[in-house]
Amino acid sequence: MQLIQINLQQHMGGGELYTAATAHAAAELGLAAKLVCHADAPFWGSLLNPSIERVAVRDAGEIPALLGDQAAWVLNQAPFPEEVARQLAPRHLLTSMAHMPMYQRSARPFLPYRMVFPVSGYVRAGLQAANIPVWREALYGIPDLRPRSAALRPVERESEYDWDRRKFRDRLFGFFEPLQLALRPRQPYVRRPGLVLGVVSRLTPIKQFPQLFAALAPVLARHPEVQLDIFGSGGYASVRDLRRALAPVAAQVRFWGQQSDVRSLYESIDYLVAGLPEKEALGLNVLEAQAAGTKVLAMAAPPFSETIVDGVTGYLYADPRLDQGRDFERVLLGLRGDGQDRVDEARARAHLDNFSFAAFTRRLGGVAEWARNELETA
Repeated sequence: MQLIQINLQQHMGGGELYTAATAHAAAELGLAAKLVCHADAPFWGSLLNPSIERVAVRDAGEIPALLGDQAAWVLNQAPFPEEVARQLAPRHLLTSMAHMPMYQRSARPFLPYRMVFPVSGYVRAGLQAANIPVWREALYGIPDLRPRSAALRPVERESEYDWDRRKFRDRLFGFFEPLQLALRPRQPYVRRPGLVLGVVSRLTPIKQFPQLFAALAPVLARHPEVQLDIFGSGGYASVRDLRRALAPVAAQVRFWGQQSDVRSLYESIDYLVAGLPEKEALGLNVLEAQAAGTKVLAMAAPPFSETIVDGVTGYLYADPRLDQGRDFERVLLGLRGDGQDRVDEARARAHLDNFSFAAFTRRLGGVAEWARNELETA
């Protein structure tokens, strides 16, 4: 049986790492794995094994003709137009991953799909409440600590902006920024003294970092020994809003831009700071940090309560928007800045095994068995 994944994203993020993990797990199960991707997405060569077939398109409208009439198992990894999904549904076993929770979202895009596979229990609960046909368990995911590019470079300051070339403002700023970067002295990463917190993530709206740090900045201001290093890039508005939220503690904060050597990032900080939970489906960076031996600080709410064992692989705290950060400060006062408070692998092993490649492959195997039965009885 062939698994045809569709992911037309042009920027690499957690969903693209998930797509690669799914392709490799499918190959492990003996399935013929194929990916339909966008022609302007340059990163798949570094993410996928050469055995994974890739077919490039420029528009989702090309997909129905590309797949033809022979029934196939199609797994959509990122949203595409509803009319395309409705064209595919009568001819193929059309399924989808759900990489976003239903919080402030409509479930309508999932209506054409025979089955939807959630990446967490939090996502599953939202789909179930919306009466969407949802798989019996969360598929979760796996941490991927491989370098994000073939050319591994030392960590030094890069642009914190991910310019959207469709916008005139971004095209203008994006034109001048390389000139500014070329004139700026190289700034290699050097850890500063004190307790080092880190953000390792794309600075996207779903992470809600501006709202989080607006609540945490007064706490951080009372602890000048706490440093915050931000590794990631985002849109102009996302970065602008985050800088505004962190303005009261600007001297404690450094922006390093997107980096390729993610393992070294987790190992260079004391604790990873996760974003707010409502719009977060899983948080691959949360899994990556734990796999690298770095504990995570996150709100005590799904999906983080699914992916972190409090006191073992991280520390959970109450919503700082409700208690003015008092519980976060309680946790902060107990943290160690000597690099020794790492994940205890022996205590964490059973938890982290849930997010291993073997566990993910087993869960995907159950899905593949269902898909094979559906195709045979169609």
